[in-house]
Amino acid sequence: MKLQPLDPFHPEALALLKASDDFHAALYPAESNHLLDPAALLPPQVLLLGAHAEDGRLLGMGAVRRCEEAGLRYVELKRFFVRHDARGRGVAAALLEALEAAARAEGFACARLETGIHQPEALRLYRAAGYQDCGPFGDYAPDPLSVFMEKPL
Repeated sequence: MKLQPLDPFHPEALALLKASDDFHAALYPAESNHLLDPAALLPPQVLLLGAHAEDGRLLGMGAVRRCEEAGLRYVELKRFFVRHDARGRGVAAALLEALEAAARAEGFACARLETGIHQPEALRLYRAAGYQDCGPFGDYAPDPLSVFMEKPL
């Protein structure tokens, strides 16, 4: 598997973003989905990584958005999604590790995320990687369908 920066407007990226949108729309009402569109996934504010199979096929993606709040510089994990047929092969863990390493290299203090209560696989991944529950951050409001997490880097 090869991890590399991904253009959110690449056709494979757009297809994976649509699959992610459809997946989340089936689980949550629109007001509980906080998905960035492709234009919001562009550098320099965001690093979007793609995980590619040996044949070049896009298996998954994940992003970190650079943020600052009350003097704390942190990254927020966004648009984390792995194709259904690629799950269980370590793609998400590899993306998470690479994104955290990139944020750490840039001197960010912590990583934060918002995910949903109906995504047990995502919750297991994040908890296994050391993320702990926290309160809403940034522009998020409390939502009974959301789980907010953070991890010191």
